[in-house]
Amino acid sequence: MEKIKIIIVDDHLLFSQSLSYLIGTFKEFAVIGSYSNGKEFVNSFTSAEFEKPNIVLLDVNMPIMDGIETMKWIKENSPELKVVALSVNDDEDTIMKMITNGAKGYLLKDTSPTAFKDALLDVYYKGVYYSEMVSGFIINKLGNNENKVILKEREVEFIKLACTEKTYKEIADGMCLSPKTIDGYRENLFQKLELKTRIGLVLYAIKHKIVCI
Repeated sequence: MEKIKIIIVDDHLLFSQSLSYLIGTFKEFAVIGSYSNGKEFVNSFTSAEFEKPNIVLLDVNMPIMDGIETMKWIKENSPELKVVALSVNDDEDTIMKMITNGAKGYLLKDTSPTAFKDALLDVYYKGVYYSEMVSGFIINKLGNNENKVILKEREVEFIKLACTEKTYKEIADGMCLSPKTIDGYRENLFQKLELKTRIGLVLYAIKHKIVCI
């Protein structure tokens, strides 16, 4: 059976080597390369000798070219590439930036080996993996309500803008509305869709193909 090819992009050598060793214990996978920052990865990607992986494991915090900038480059140049973000950070803004720029999964670096392997398999076979940390109760809620919710045109417009890196003030400017009105849109949608965070809104938009990530 042909193995699923993995590339690791992480500036911590010890972690990268340990991760490579762990993946080597999974019979389904093989690490075919590793890079210490996004710039190294991008430079290699554009070379003739580059072997394209099935999955890229991308550290969020790196020098020279971090995970967010690398993810933006991948979205522009190879959007079909499946990327799983790795981080010690569970900051909502960072998670949202990685997801809206095309990451198919987001894992904390203290994830258990079993959960890590399951995430890789989900990304490869199903196309996406979001842990409890990212989605929480959201996916279950979406499943319960997906046939009951009717969105107005302006609500859809707001959701699309919320799936970008724009601040709520910038969204208000873009929709020619006041920040207070935008706050109302947000709170009404949270209530209507039974969500609690902007990440939940992004996941809803992805699930229902309001946006393509």
